[in-house]
Amino acid sequence: MSELILLDRFQWMARIRAFEQACLEGVRTREIHGELHLAIGQEAIAAGMVGWMRDDDALVSTHRNHSHALVKGVSPYALLAEIFERSTGLCGGFGGHMHPFDVRHRFSASGIVGASLPVALGHAYSNRLSESDAVAIAVTGEGGANHGTFHECMVMASAWKLPLMIVIENNGFAISVKTQEFATADVLAHRASAYGCAGAVVDGTDVDAVSRTFSALISQTRSEMMPTVLVASCRRFQGHYEGDVQAYRPQEGDISAFDPLVRTRRDLMSTGVPVEDLDRIEKDAGVEMQGLLARVRSDPLPNSVDALRNVFAEGGEG
Repeated sequence: MSELILLDRFQWMARIRAFEQACLEGVRTREIHGELHLAIGQEAIAAGMVGWMRDDDALVSTHRNHSHALVKGVSPYALLAEIFERSTGLCGGFGGHMHPFDVRHRFSASGIVGASLPVALGHAYSNRLSESDAVAIAVTGEGGANHGTFHECMVMASAWKLPLMIVIENNGFAISVKTQEFATADVLAHRASAYGCAGAVVDGTDVDAVSRTFSALISQTRSEMMPTVLVASCRRFQGHYEGDVQAYRPQEGDISAFDPLVRTRRDLMSTGVPVEDLDRIEKDAGVEMQGLLARVRSDPLPNSVDALRNVFAEGGEG
């Protein structure tokens, strides 16, 4: 990867983090209701995907989906408005934080653990039927990879040679259960070989390594019409959700060694990029997202008369 591209990925990570920090404000002010799941500390995984996905590739994410939506091209304004439950949101405020849906950018997410896999499988099957070489990408966590949906989808994708790529974000905890208590990154990736498919493990805090590995696997999925599995290890800096007391989690002390932005900063500075340039990128990202937040806060809430829209079947005769 060239210095210029690495700098661009640093900018993506800075924008993702600034976006999620803007979301945090809505929790403190109770403008956002229900649980909010953030991927602060996991930005390098999404940023490593940038440039390798096509517009016609589908991406199906999880309850921790903001970074994936942004790198797939979803409008940050429409996404933030949806999270803040405004009528100007991506789904008019009906989907909220866990269920954003963007047909144009072929992006969706589900709050149900493991549910991204069969949805992405459907996209992959549709691609095969239409003789398209578009890829369907399913993001899940290491806990989601232990669901039956993982096995069932891999069986079908392997048998029918479907272009399905599974990205497992291994952030160390399946809600409150430590990963090492039920699996390891190598074990998760090696499962792919049981289905005659390729699998790889990557350090999910190294955006350069993520980019190279993701590029190789998605190219293989596209050219060979076969499923692949990528396991990216990372750290979740926040709780499972905002408000999680994290009694299950020991005090980790300084976690900067696991921060993908800190790591990338160090790599860029070692190549001669001035620290002032990096500071400006992070500052600009914060200004951008705070500007969107101010705009969203002035937007109207959904009209109460629409409360039952999309709940019951509408139209029809008789």
